[in-house]
Amino acid sequence: MHHRSGPRDVVGSGADGDGGPVGPGPDPDARWLALLMHAAFFLLLGASLTRFLMRHPGEARTPWIIALSITLAVLYLLGPVLGSRPTPRRIAWLGVLVLVWMVLVVLAPSFAWCAVPLFYTGLRILPPRAALALVALLTAFVVAAQLRLATGFDPNLVLAPPAVAAVATAVFVHMQRQAVRQRELATRQRELIDDLLRTRRELAATERREGTLAERQRLSMEIHDTLAQGLSSQQMLLQAADRTWSADPDAARRHVRTATGIAERNLAEARRFVHDLAPADLAEGGGLEAALHALAARESSQGAGALTVHCHVEGTPHAPLPDRVQSALLRIAQGALANVREHADATAAGLTLTHLDDRVVLDIGDNGRGFTVEPGGPRPADGVRGHGLPAIRARVHQLGGTLTIESTPGEGTVLSAEVPLALTTPEDPA
Repeated sequence: MHHRSGPRDVVGSGADGDGGPVGPGPDPDARWLALLMHAAFFLLLGASLTRFLMRHPGEARTPWIIALSITLAVLYLLGPVLGSRPTPRRIAWLGVLVLVWMVLVVLAPSFAWCAVPLFYTGLRILPPRAALALVALLTAFVVAAQLRLATGFDPNLVLAPPAVAAVATAVFVHMQRQAVRQRELATRQRELIDDLLRTRRELAATERREGTLAERQRLSMEIHDTLAQGLSSQQMLLQAADRTWSADPDAARRHVRTATGIAERNLAEARRFVHDLAPADLAEGGGLEAALHALAARESSQGAGALTVHCHVEGTPHAPLPDRVQSALLRIAQGALANVREHADATAAGLTLTHLDDRVVLDIGDNGRGFTVEPGGPRPADGVRGHGLPAIRARVHQLGGTLTIESTPGEGTVLSAEVPLALTTPEDPA
């Protein structure tokens, strides 16, 4: 919001001439100045009338002076009733007020100093040029009145009133400009605060959306590495049981029992999801090492001799691994072994957990058919690969680690996940 600099602009500075607000908010300085000018007007009017009565008692013009003084006081009191805007009615009121004062000055020059509050009133109400013209007119009447009262010519009587009028006008304009600057500054501050609040709301909304996407991705990986893999294993075992039910009932029952065990594990995982999404093996106690040993034994038993999984731990951690690191490494092992079981046609696999000074490394190797590792990412020879490897890569990336895959068709695969222990703050998977 911009204002034209000029005497009239004080009307928009937040206070009217009567101490009331006009703009968006009241200006205390302008209000006190208005009250001071009102008090000064009535004080000067009363002093001028008293001086006249003391100096000119019993003159014929005395009743006129008293009547005009009362009229001037009543007119001045009507100002607040007419409002604070520079309406035609208020401008007419000012014209009548000034005219009555001029008549008083002609009849009694001692009323000339009532012009100072009238300066302020005119500067408040009139446009800049009209206000300056009124100030010049009032000053001329003051000079003429002073010369009439003087016994001889005095240069001070000619120069002092214009100087006082100039100083009063300059002070008024300066105060007006300061008020405008303060209002503009307050407006800019409010705009900046509004922008800041709007930016914070937008940032919070963006963070909520990103958090939702990240949580969806994490849940998809959790479900893939646990429930989906377990359901896939159950399907394979039940299909095998169906094929061998007539020829080999004992083998079929073993498949069914194994599928039942997997269902129990999946049920535990599902309940853990509802509770806190921590892996069930870790929740049972014993830490990551015990969970990996249990995973290896479970995968070996589920394979019924077709796949044997060994687990080996090297080194000793200097401090317990963070829960999120343990959970992620266990999920990586689950996902990798699920890929081995479904796609590798391997007979043996190994889990190796190595504790180093500043990092931990999990290696998963198998003797399966392998595939060709291309720069853009692993691509199996038959083109079949599910969500497992992308999920593993995302988990390692979230931990600030690196994933290495070494594989050659016909010679097996080794997957290595290396996680630095000093950089385990979560990253945005999006």
